[in-house]
Amino acid sequence: MTIDPSSPIKITAFKWVPEFAQGQVRDLRVRWALEEVGQRYEVQYLVLGEHKEPPHRARHPFGQVPTYQDTEVTLFESGAIVLHIAERFEGLLPGNRAARARAIQWMFSALNTIEPPLMDYAIVTLFEAGKPWSEPRRPTVEARIHERLSELSRRLGDRRWLDGDGFTAGDLLMVSVLRIVEGKGLVEQYENLAAYMARGIARPGFKKALADQLSGFARTPPPEASEWMEKQQQAE
Repeated sequence: MTIDPSSPIKITAFKWVPEFAQGQVRDLRVRWALEEVGQRYEVQYLVLGEHKEPPHRARHPFGQVPTYQDTEVTLFESGAIVLHIAERFEGLLPGNRAARARAIQWMFSALNTIEPPLMDYAIVTLFEAGKPWSEPRRPTVEARIHERLSELSRRLGDRRWLDGDGFTAGDLLMVSVLRIVEGKGLVEQYENLAAYMARGIARPGFKKALADQLSGFARTPPPEASEWMEKQQQAE
């Protein structure tokens, strides 16, 4: 769908992030969900530091993105937003009650079971890569990842999607989470998971959402970016 300034649906996103984060910021999950259900939306871009100011904290108490607003509700947390979109519009949740519950189950599984160890990998290899404790932690982190991915691989089996042939919000979030370590040789060790992730990112809705997110980023960092990144590193 086209990004539409007149849409009653508004999301927030960062105007600039470091290159390694582009394509990973979690407004991508919300954009993808909106594409899958065929809804136009407006994007409010936040400049560096604006996400920590009172106007945005009124939407998101933790000063992060994304947030979502429509005519009925203002929400934060990408998982909650995707669930709201899936419940409000057709296309991401099955009509059958039991199948719907299973799809929601996979949404929670993606965020609560699979994402934490993958984010630990990002921390030890990227955000805290220079810290003395990071490299010693890495084998434990990778072992935990493989425990979870092997379990997920066994459960997926030869299914096209997590609950069979139909793509759901559970798949949307699971593929989004697996992408955190795309190309790192982790998911790729499991043939069916790699194929599953590839099916997800081949969907037209994902491609459009990713292209729109990437096109919205400023091409050069703002003047205050160096100071901000230095403070972030000191705070870790």
